[in-house]
Amino acid sequence: MSRLRKALETGGFPVTSEIGPPKGTRVDHVLEEASKLKDKVAAVNVTDLQSAVMRVGSLVMCIRLKEMGVEPVLQVTCRDRNRISLQSELLSADVMGVENVLCLTGDHIVLGDHQEARPVFDLDSVQLLKAVEILNGGHDLAGHELEGAPNLFAGAVTTPEFEPMDLQLLKMKKKIDAGAKFFQTQAVYDTEKFKAFMDRVSGWNVPVMAGLVLLKSPGMAKFMNKNVAGVFVPDNLIEEIKKTPKADRKKKAAEIAARIIREVRPYCQGIHLMPLEWDEVVPDIIEQAELQ
Repeated sequence: MSRLRKALETGGFPVTSEIGPPKGTRVDHVLEEASKLKDKVAAVNVTDLQSAVMRVGSLVMCIRLKEMGVEPVLQVTCRDRNRISLQSELLSADVMGVENVLCLTGDHIVLGDHQEARPVFDLDSVQLLKAVEILNGGHDLAGHELEGAPNLFAGAVTTPEFEPMDLQLLKMKKKIDAGAKFFQTQAVYDTEKFKAFMDRVSGWNVPVMAGLVLLKSPGMAKFMNKNVAGVFVPDNLIEEIKKTPKADRKKKAAEIAARIIREVRPYCQGIHLMPLEWDEVVPDIIEQAELQ
């Protein structure tokens, strides 16, 4: 059983982080940063061609993390592969000892660096979760019996600050019915909205890990407000970053993240940190938030 799975199923409060594979074969610097988190987090997500940009694949980076003793979470998106390839990827993950899987629909091609590519979207995230459930049960989506079934721990994403909230709750319920065993949320900054969301899912008995993207600059915060659905950085936080000298912004980002974590901790079952290449700040956040 994976460390993440054990923590979530036994009422622990795990912390996960995230790395993005590079655009090229020089992966050592990314792995070195991830290695610093080995004893700080339960697992490290590996993004799957995030923002529709061509990069090194998620699965191979997950394998490299395992070789280093870092537990990975394989992110799998539906954008680039049909159901045959997606199922093959999931089976391959299990063969290589990668148990944790986060199922995503994926950003559209128009956001990426190969806009002439053709998106697939044969399945969406709900159908992908169902595919994991069926594979774990010993069959493929066509009903054929497998020669050995995987034991994948499937998670999904939800967006607590999305409006209307009822629509997000409906999507979340569909993902639970399809087989989601845990959730990592999109970035949370409005703690009151997060509390209201968690009140609505109380009793659903699926652990929710609150997500946090480190705020690097006022410009980044304003960009997310304008372009990322369901994410809203309050003006007071933007002003707080704006007043901070650039040399001190990593320290400030850690301080803000730790403060939010302390506020949301009573309402969730874990934390997912998205440091956006500021991995060295994660241990400081964990210490300030008193997570260890």
